[in-house]
Amino acid sequence: MADQYAQSGEDKSTGSPAIRWDEPPEGPVVVLLDQTRLPAEEVELVCTDAPALVEAINSLAVRGAPLLGIAGAYGVALAAARGFDVEEAAVALTGARPTAVNLSVGVRRARAAYDAALARGAGTEQAAAAALAAARQLHREDAEASARMAEHGLALLDELLPGGGHRILTHCNSGSLVSGGEGTAFAVALAAHRVGRLRRLWVDETRPLLQGARLTAYEAARSGMAYTLLTDNAAGSLFAAGEVDAVLIGADRIAADGSVANKVGSYPLAVLARYHHVPFIVVAPVTTVDQETTDGASIEVEQRPGYEVTEVAAPHVPVTGAGGGVPVAPLGTQAYNPAFDVTPPELITAIVTEEGVVSPVTAEALAEMCERSRGAAVS
Repeated sequence: MADQYAQSGEDKSTGSPAIRWDEPPEGPVVVLLDQTRLPAEEVELVCTDAPALVEAINSLAVRGAPLLGIAGAYGVALAAARGFDVEEAAVALTGARPTAVNLSVGVRRARAAYDAALARGAGTEQAAAAALAAARQLHREDAEASARMAEHGLALLDELLPGGGHRILTHCNSGSLVSGGEGTAFAVALAAHRVGRLRRLWVDETRPLLQGARLTAYEAARSGMAYTLLTDNAAGSLFAAGEVDAVLIGADRIAADGSVANKVGSYPLAVLARYHHVPFIVVAPVTTVDQETTDGASIEVEQRPGYEVTEVAAPHVPVTGAGGGVPVAPLGTQAYNPAFDVTPPELITAIVTEEGVVSPVTAEALAEMCERSRGAAVS
């Protein structure tokens, strides 16, 4: 079950955290900043069980690969703490969005902690505490990874584009709304801004749900960054005019060969960047690399409802469409609405992770980085 209420704090410099665990007198809950309501209003969505969290994931109230991993882990902990069927919750959470690999990683991590506690002879209350500890640890690790990605990404930009004055194009949203920290690709741009080396952030509006216009512009404005919003199909004219120095995007899944699934519209940017000799950089934590997915063709691409294309949501306007929006296409129009597209490794200049930079992008280099990351975690 989920409830919503307005966030009333006066400090608007940082906004509400994207996700947190809370323990009011009536029992533990997972609290989300409802991203479907941004930027018009900051409203928190309070989830008291895993089905409510699944619905929040499906509706994109909570989204973004790293944050979905954190949400999945907290969802398992919530089911355990409230005495629900943990296995059932884990299955439902894992299936909520098939492309974002971090979601299943987070679910597995909290579930493994829960099962291990039971195997040691712990009671269900202690096992629930173990699941929560695992979720909190994942949350902390993601914040730390975000800071390291920003550091590595900024160093790469300075290497590729000496002298500063970076004009960066980004797609979808990859800031603090998708992360336990300041994000992935957006965190790199923010780091450049803080040291005075960001000249302009070009923000694709990102059709059909406008995550760029609603969320990235929202975060850029609050951070005092110089940014300009553009329609997705205006990007080509920017490249042609020589106004883009680098493209920075996040990722929802990176296959073993280096193919990257990200918000639909990313692949065309990679093609444009290659033609115009502009670096195309992917920024994502190591957990987004799925070595069990061999190549781009093996990535399951989520198909979203057609009404997201045939309707638009407009605040304070009476809704008449099946999806709760205003129809912009004739009744009965069929719509093609993949949530993601896949960019092959040969179009990617570099993949930036918390463990460093992979360039050129090859299966061998990715495998070596993942092995190094596992070794660091064990030590």
